[in-house]
Amino acid sequence: MISHLPPWLQPLDRAVLWALAPLAIVLLISGLDDLEIDLAWIYAWLTGRFTEFLPGEWRRNLAPTRRIAIFVPLWQEYAVVGQMLDHNLAALRYPDYHIFAGAYPNDQLTQDAIRAVADRFPNVHLALCPHNGPTSKADCLNWIYQHMGLYEEQTGERFDIIVTHDAEDLIHPDELQWINFYASRYDFIQIPVLAVAASRASLTYGIFCDEFAEYHTRDMAVRSQFHCFVPGAGVGTGYRREALEKLARSSSNRVFEPQALTEDYENGLRLFRLGCAQTFVPLMRSNGRGSDFIATRELFPHSWKTALRQRTRWVIGISFQSWERYGWGRKWSEVYWLWRDRKGLIGSPLGVLANAIFFYGLATALWTRTPPWISRLAVATLTVQVWRLAVRMVCVARIYGVWFSVGVPIRALYANLLNATAVVQAAGRYALARIRRQPLAWLKTDHSYPSRAALLPHKRKLGEILASSGYLHASAVKQALAMCPPGERLGEYLVRRGSLTEESLYEALSLQQGLSLTHLNPSDVPPGIARALPVAIARGWRVLPFRVAGGSLFLAGPDLPTPEMNTALRSFTSLEIRFHLLLPSEYEKLAEALL
Repeated sequence: MISHLPPWLQPLDRAVLWALAPLAIVLLISGLDDLEIDLAWIYAWLTGRFTEFLPGEWRRNLAPTRRIAIFVPLWQEYAVVGQMLDHNLAALRYPDYHIFAGAYPNDQLTQDAIRAVADRFPNVHLALCPHNGPTSKADCLNWIYQHMGLYEEQTGERFDIIVTHDAEDLIHPDELQWINFYASRYDFIQIPVLAVAASRASLTYGIFCDEFAEYHTRDMAVRSQFHCFVPGAGVGTGYRREALEKLARSSSNRVFEPQALTEDYENGLRLFRLGCAQTFVPLMRSNGRGSDFIATRELFPHSWKTALRQRTRWVIGISFQSWERYGWGRKWSEVYWLWRDRKGLIGSPLGVLANAIFFYGLATALWTRTPPWISRLAVATLTVQVWRLAVRMVCVARIYGVWFSVGVPIRALYANLLNATAVVQAAGRYALARIRRQPLAWLKTDHSYPSRAALLPHKRKLGEILASSGYLHASAVKQALAMCPPGERLGEYLVRRGSLTEESLYEALSLQQGLSLTHLNPSDVPPGIARALPVAIARGWRVLPFRVAGGSLFLAGPDLPTPEMNTALRSFTSLEIRFHLLLPSEYEKLAEALL
């Protein structure tokens, strides 16, 4: 039957038929391996193993409050770190934590951004590395750890838990409370990680949504429940202090391995081999309902180039470096999970070949020329792959909705091509570094931060901030909420009743909204800057331009910025708009004098 094909296509057809059987066998073995994890996941879900030890809110509140240090390693993150710190300081509900943000001497802009926040919040600290950067994320983390120790010596305080995060993270408001609870039983706690929701048109970004939704719903939960080693995700990773000290003693004080490109993954394996107890907090909805999952949310790369850079680093660190440094394990369970973590070295390139053969077969009716036993083998392989897509779609639909999950098959084809390219590039970089005997370079990912509108659902309520920050007693807030007239905002009601000063209200709003509160006199604002916007527009939206710097127009006003306000103001300036809060009484004086 091959003779019915054009002569130029017949050699290719013979090659496809020759490769079909071994390719189908390899992919079937990989698919059955994944099916095994699916069955273990379903079994654990049906038997309640995922929820057996989950605490209710009252149990979490009863856990002794341990002091927590959050480490944030940074290199040229000045564009996002200020917003990240402001947002998370406003969102976190935990009462006793400090943030140590690491920067390098030759990165002055990032230092300035950290200091601007540290000047307003005493629990934020700049941890300056002693040498210029960039080095590696692990090296920066090690120096943050040393800086924390110096802070402890100076203050007499001691941190019981260390949590690592990145510059683009949206930390869940209850994350530290969960880590604190589990730290009574475990040395290593990993919170789920999810991508911030995206539109269906975001092809590259969408694959991060798909893969993290599946991996942190299924694989990580199975690893934890069946007592296999749990790799760190680099963010939302909690360590008991004793566990990090054990790591330090075992490796010449290198808590985080400086040469590792995926130090988070390595630390999970290192702690497992040291006998430390590990757990992964199952991916669950906050309060059991809605779309708010207990997870760290991140913005991932949107372009092929940046996604390829990040995945190349992951492949080098997880597959090549860990293979070189740790071999294939000491127990069968360890061997098995190392195999699963590394099988993409073969699976991703073969997946591209399988997809090409699949579409070739559709175009040329390949099944009519295939022996029956190979056809049955191919059908079995295809069935397993369809099951895999169905499982991923279920995981994605649970988090991002059914309509977003419809795009999973298309994004899976694209992801396979991206992952295969990352494998080839990683192999080349790794081989070249070994031939030249050079250290592997830190392939840093450029970070961005979500829009203010995307951050608002994570904010704490104003009443909660007023009570936790000591402006009012919790009972007074509760009473005010009950008596506040419909249509009047809580803050306005409290100021009108004399229970709260205007200054205190705006300090709390500044914390809640992640906006700086500024104080201005007419002499502080050049008249030309004050009229950078048309007077009617400035008065209409109650904003006052007060500074132009670094390509940005700084505005101050008493009202919280809205999307409508931003849209209207952007039509009058090409500069980036940066908004500051201003007391209403101060705004009126400034407007009278300058507008």
